[in-house]
Amino acid sequence: MDDDLRRLADAHGVAWAYRDGERRPVPVAPEVVVRVLGLLEVDATTAADRRRELAAVTERARTAGLADTLALRAGDPARPLPGPGTLVAEDGAHRAVTGALPADLPPGWYRLETGDREHTVVVAPRTLPTAPTTWGWMLQLYALRSDRSWGIGDLGDLREFVRWTAETHGAGAVLLNPLHAPGPTHPVQPSPYTPSSRRFVNPLALRITDLDAYRHADAATRAEVDALAPAADSTRIDHDLVWAAKRSAVEALWRAEGRPEPPMSAGLRDFATWCALAERHGGRWSRWPAALRDPGSAAVAGARRELAARVAFHGWLQHRCTEQLAAVRGAAHESGMALGVLHDLAVGVDPEGADAWALADVLAIGVTVGAPPDAFNPRGQGWGLPPWRPDRLAATGYAAYRDMLHSVLTHADGVRVDHVAGLWRLWWVPPGESPDRGTYVRYDADAMLAVLALEAGRAGAVVVGEDLGTVEPEVTDALAEREMLGCAVSWFVRDESAPGRPLLAPARWPERAAASISTHDLPTAAGFLRGAHVEARAELGLLDDVVAERAGAAAERAELLGLLRAEGLLDGTRAEPDERAVILAMHRLLARTPCRLTLVSPYDVLAEPRQPNLPGTEDEYPNWRLPLPVPLERLREDPRIAEVAAVFGRRPRRP
Repeated sequence: MDDDLRRLADAHGVAWAYRDGERRPVPVAPEVVVRVLGLLEVDATTAADRRRELAAVTERARTAGLADTLALRAGDPARPLPGPGTLVAEDGAHRAVTGALPADLPPGWYRLETGDREHTVVVAPRTLPTAPTTWGWMLQLYALRSDRSWGIGDLGDLREFVRWTAETHGAGAVLLNPLHAPGPTHPVQPSPYTPSSRRFVNPLALRITDLDAYRHADAATRAEVDALAPAADSTRIDHDLVWAAKRSAVEALWRAEGRPEPPMSAGLRDFATWCALAERHGGRWSRWPAALRDPGSAAVAGARRELAARVAFHGWLQHRCTEQLAAVRGAAHESGMALGVLHDLAVGVDPEGADAWALADVLAIGVTVGAPPDAFNPRGQGWGLPPWRPDRLAATGYAAYRDMLHSVLTHADGVRVDHVAGLWRLWWVPPGESPDRGTYVRYDADAMLAVLALEAGRAGAVVVGEDLGTVEPEVTDALAEREMLGCAVSWFVRDESAPGRPLLAPARWPERAAASISTHDLPTAAGFLRGAHVEARAELGLLDDVVAERAGAAAERAELLGLLRAEGLLDGTRAEPDERAVILAMHRLLARTPCRLTLVSPYDVLAEPRQPNLPGTEDEYPNWRLPLPVPLERLREDPRIAEVAAVFGRRPRRP
């Protein structure tokens, strides 16, 4: 790779080499670097093109002055300015500044006016409030079904679960899978990590019979709605069946209320418009008539007027979702939860969904984010999600990112940021390339973290960054500096300094972390002990060497049992201990860690061998369709739940 291409890549935050999970340097193919630069509208095709683009970089550096967005933390030293300006606060207050931004700015958003230019200034709190030490549950809400559910766990089930576990067990938190909105058309996307929008709520989570419109409806309308309820005890969750039933029900209730038109923000109006257009033209906006692909076009404005009733319906539906979300959070607070309800923030959105349509100007449409090749995925991973464009985020003052965070945090006591390393860099795979033919694109982590910290601080929310896998040390360090938590998963917490990287004793786990046995993408406790994660992949032909995988799984199981025995958590006299005893010991080990937040999965406690999601599969495996093995009513009576909850109830709590 020639020096000009390297220099140009560096100037635009595109990696021409990176380090893999073993910290070995890996070069990126020059043609991949050229393609990714092209996606940022930088032409590096020929040597002459590169020289011209480098000259443009030099000229911009000479004349640009201040960046479009300036990120500070409260208490930072005064930031030098090239000249005088006016700082405008959110309340409209003006303040003249000369020579430097003052060091005493309180956290908030500001507009800096310098001559004929405007810049965004974001001032984040120095740190977030320290998270209380507590324990709670990590739930896939769709799996938490009850006799009152319509074939899928809903916000009514969640409200009942929160009250029960807080009052009975003293649980202090519940972490949910993403409740982001899918599209309104069939087939419904079952994965909560491929949403149509991260700014709005999944209406499949609504408890229909808790709606005021249902309570106020006449007998005939209620009978019509009741007749739509699907069975609550199917072996797999049928998202399409559930949505068909719930959509018909809420439409009947909306009509019974006189087809109200709710107040709508600009963002909700766009989302509701996209939903109405998707119902007419299909769920893939790239295939709509060309004039409708631009949300600001006259054609879209005309379609919005024509489809006003459907736009109003989807807006009304979102209002009902936020009401029930607020009720869940209220139940958590009323029941005395130490922390409350945490929501999961997916790393991206469906490229054909509402956010990609409405925010196309700040997304790299056509690109997919993913991960480079590693030991688990030798061909790399492509997640099918378009990334933010870092240059356009900065140019627009991070408004789209800020608004998305604000929406997620409105009814949350905390947020788990999936793939938090994406605030620093994301693996971009150009259109048409395989996942191994990508490279990292750098983001302004100071700005991304500042926006996250400011919005979380305003919401009084804890931040958990999912920092598993290949993560640079600077990520974990930056989270800790801001009192954000990382993640600690029992399969991965190892002594990196010791030969063979043995499992780490619980007392040495990190304090600033959310600890769990597993995650939705990894084996459950029973699945790990039985080797079900190996057998599932073997049956689907996903393993090159089944014998080696089985041997590796057996060795990992033996290592875990050895640690449990060494910690005195498991009877050392039995060569083959009872599975229930092992699972209880695994939770007792978790309770011994100093981690501030400890999260328990019902899948683990109930010995469900199948994991919620099997990466690398789609319809071959029932991803995101597995209910808990028992409904909520039986869950509350299951002695295994009380047994594990008692372990954490005895755990010392620190403020």
